[in-house]
Amino acid sequence: METKTIQKTQETLQKTERISGSEAIVRCLLAEGVDILYGYPGGAIMPVYDELYKYQDKIHHVLTRHEQGATHAAQGYARISGKVGVAMATSGPGATNLITGIADAQIDSTPMVCITGQVASHLLGSDAFQETDIVGISTPVTKWNHQITKASEIPEVIAKAFYIAKSGRPGPVLIDITKDAQFEEFDFSYEKCTNVRSYKAIPKTDKNDLIAAAALINAAKKPLVVWGQGVILSEAEKEFKAFIEKAGIPSAWTILGVSAIPTEHPLNVGMVGMHGNYAPNVLTNECDVLIAIGMRFDDRVTGNLATYAKQATVIHFEIDSAEVDKNVKTDVAVLGDAKANLEAILPLIQENSHSNWHQKFKDLYAIEYEKVIKHDLHPTKEGLTMGEVLHQINVESKGEAAIVSDVGQHQMIACRYAKFNQTKSNITSGGLGTMGFGLPAAIGAKMAAPEREVVSISGDGGYQMTIQELGTIFQQKTAVKIVVLNNDFLGMVRQWQQLFFDKRYASTEMTNPDFVAIAKGYYINARRVTKREELAEAVAEMMASKEAYFLEVCVEKEDNVFPMIPSGASVSDVRLS
Repeated sequence: METKTIQKTQETLQKTERISGSEAIVRCLLAEGVDILYGYPGGAIMPVYDELYKYQDKIHHVLTRHEQGATHAAQGYARISGKVGVAMATSGPGATNLITGIADAQIDSTPMVCITGQVASHLLGSDAFQETDIVGISTPVTKWNHQITKASEIPEVIAKAFYIAKSGRPGPVLIDITKDAQFEEFDFSYEKCTNVRSYKAIPKTDKNDLIAAAALINAAKKPLVVWGQGVILSEAEKEFKAFIEKAGIPSAWTILGVSAIPTEHPLNVGMVGMHGNYAPNVLTNECDVLIAIGMRFDDRVTGNLATYAKQATVIHFEIDSAEVDKNVKTDVAVLGDAKANLEAILPLIQENSHSNWHQKFKDLYAIEYEKVIKHDLHPTKEGLTMGEVLHQINVESKGEAAIVSDVGQHQMIACRYAKFNQTKSNITSGGLGTMGFGLPAAIGAKMAAPEREVVSISGDGGYQMTIQELGTIFQQKTAVKIVVLNNDFLGMVRQWQQLFFDKRYASTEMTNPDFVAIAKGYYINARRVTKREELAEAVAEMMASKEAYFLEVCVEKEDNVFPMIPSGASVSDVRLS
């Protein structure tokens, strides 16, 4: 035993070399497999950027035009690749500009590590130039954060950061590093983190819960599955598909869960929630067993909790024990990793078809098609609809594109109508609803998957929140396809004003610039469509382009997104018009 200990110590010493804290940060990133990071330099992080200059053949740093853009790009990278996204900024305003993206990543369970520079340790608390307590500010919206004041802390803390960000239910981690720690030299060695004593990434599954869940599913006459992003995060797509096919259960998705199975799969009955499909929303309140897999019963999914699925026995497959019984009372909670638990329950599940129950979904879909879908996708009115733009993108992409949407009416239309044949294809801001997410997230997604078509879909409002990232696209030569559905309104807010505030359009009408001219100013090919007969050819031209392309489609100004469940209403109270 003593000989082994001595040998291990000698091996560690051989791997050790004396370097600065800033070089150690770069070495740690390389050890974690980071090859792309997004950021914006400044005084307190300058030593790290100096080291990045030396390692630019190994790590590609992407200079975004705003720190918020860096976090959203890192999110897009993480969401399509499954890896940890990395963003970097200086102290003070640089660090605080990361907060929106960090909060977005936290609520949407996106693995991300943010590194911020900080004033020298002897200046902490003195209100020095560009000093902010970013650890205190970010604590509510991070999975974990830590401030480093000694260079020797860097390897262990960064290793821990990557482990925490990616393991269990993923999330963002922030590491704040004082400037003197970046300059200080120490004996560097690196070891990846595989365990944190006080942190249990995946709760242990009770086999009795699997048995109880299987018994309820086998006895169910009208079961319904609602799945979320947990299926994708655990890479359980294969197991999930096998489970629902064997049990023959109609399955609906949250907006972050879509694409785990193909859109056209016969058991895929559509989206639940405020602007979800008619059938799964209404029949949530008729099913006898509700099986929630990797979703957290968000209020936009459940509507009024007092009336949500009260007739159903609820089974919840969940990795985060804090989500169980938080919003909806669970009868059987199956804690643990979705992939492992779906694989474990499959032998316990009896084959079934539930054909009569399925027919109810088909009947309600037919109603929704006649009243809503047909008019969205194949309109006869003069004005262009957002739905027909999505339909045309589907025609050209054949369901293979990754769709990155911003937040608003266009987001709901994109989620409702985009066709997906492969997983990790729908990238949007779910829980936080961050306008401005779309364009920079599309940059990260395209860099993570350059072989895929990545289409950014924004409204004229959200697009202008991060429009400066066109500069990043131009500089990086990122072949993102950018679609702005322009109705000269903050469309979703205007819809609510129309329906619930007697059409008092307070501060929602927009006077917009020439979006095409702006795109061309960034040397990006651009086109505007105002007539239906131009649409198909313009979308085809955009999708055929090997470079970045901007397409503005001027859609009807006061069109609304239906179906709609009014805020606070029951999921059964779906408005179709």
